[in-house]
Amino acid sequence: MNPLIAIIDNVFDSYEEEKAVLARLNARVDISNPQTPQGLLSKVRQVDAVLVNLHKIDGMVIRGMQNCKVISRYGVGVDNVDIEAAAHKGIWVANVPDYCVEETADHALALLFTCAHGIIFKDKLIRKGEWKLEKRFPLSRSSASTLGIVGYGRIGRALHRKVGALGLGGVLVCDPYVDPGTIAAMGGEKTDLHTLLGKADLISLHVPLTGETLHLLSEPEFLLMKQRVVLVNTSRGPVIDERALIGALENKPGMSAGLDVYEKEPLPRTSPLRSLENVVLTDHTAYYSEQSLSELKSAAAANVAETLLCGRPLHPVNVI
Repeated sequence: MNPLIAIIDNVFDSYEEEKAVLARLNARVDISNPQTPQGLLSKVRQVDAVLVNLHKIDGMVIRGMQNCKVISRYGVGVDNVDIEAAAHKGIWVANVPDYCVEETADHALALLFTCAHGIIFKDKLIRKGEWKLEKRFPLSRSSASTLGIVGYGRIGRALHRKVGALGLGGVLVCDPYVDPGTIAAMGGEKTDLHTLLGKADLISLHVPLTGETLHLLSEPEFLLMKQRVVLVNTSRGPVIDERALIGALENKPGMSAGLDVYEKEPLPRTSPLRSLENVVLTDHTAYYSEQSLSELKSAAAANVAETLLCGRPLHPVNVI
C-alpha cells in the first residue's frame, strides 16, 4: 500500500512543493489542522510520516503512533516535538537546519539598527508634530558600539558576517559549544554570558529553545545590561523572561528591544509590550522570504521521502 503522510498545521496557501517531492513515493497526503490532542492523535495514529509546523507532538501523541517512521519539522527548532519519546519509539525527528539563515540575520540586523537609531520612535513623534529629537534619542556611532551575539550557529555567524563592514567597536560571542578559534577567525571574541551582557551595546539572541536556554535572560541578567542597551530576539520567545523584560524596559528609559518572538503567540492584546514606546514588534516573520518559504517546504518533505526510501532523513536531530 502506498505510504500515508500527514501534514499537520494547514497554514500554507498551497502544498505543491511537498507534493512534488513526495510524488516519487506515490504517497497519499492528508492535510489537516486538528484543534484538540485527540483530533491530532486520530490524524497521525496510522500514518507513515508526519510533517508538522507548530502543533505540539508530545509523548502521548508519539506513543499512539503505530506506523510512523519520521516526524519532519517545518523549520530549525524542534522544541514542539518530544525528541526523547520519538527515539524511544524508533521514530526519526528531522528539521531543516539551513532554513532562513540569511532572512533571520537580515531581520535581526534591521531590528538592531531600527532600535539603535530610534527610527520607529522618531517616526511616531514626528507624525504628532515633534521635531529635533536627538536629545531624547542619544546615539553613539557604530565604531563606539559593541555587538554581543548570543548563540553562534548558522544565523549568529551570518549576522556577524553582515556587520563586518559596519566598523563596530567589537563583537563579543557567547556560545559554550563553539571554540574560541572559530570565533576569532571571524573577528569576534568568545566570552561568557554575563560578561557579554555587561559590555555589549547591542545584543542579538540566536539560541534554540531548550531546558538550558529557557528564560536565559531574566531579572538578574537585565540588571547586568547597560542603561542604553538594544536587545533583539529573533530566536524563540521563552528564551527571555517576558515579565522581567517588561520591568527592565520600564526601569531603563534608554533601553530598547526589537522582538520577533514572544512567550505566547500571537502576542496577547493585553501584553504590556504593545504599549511600551521603547519596543519594536514584528510578528514572528524573521524567517520569511518567498525563496526561503519554498525551500523550507521542499526540504521538510525531502526528510520524509529520504526516510521512507532509504531509512534515514537528510537532517536527523535524534539517534534511533
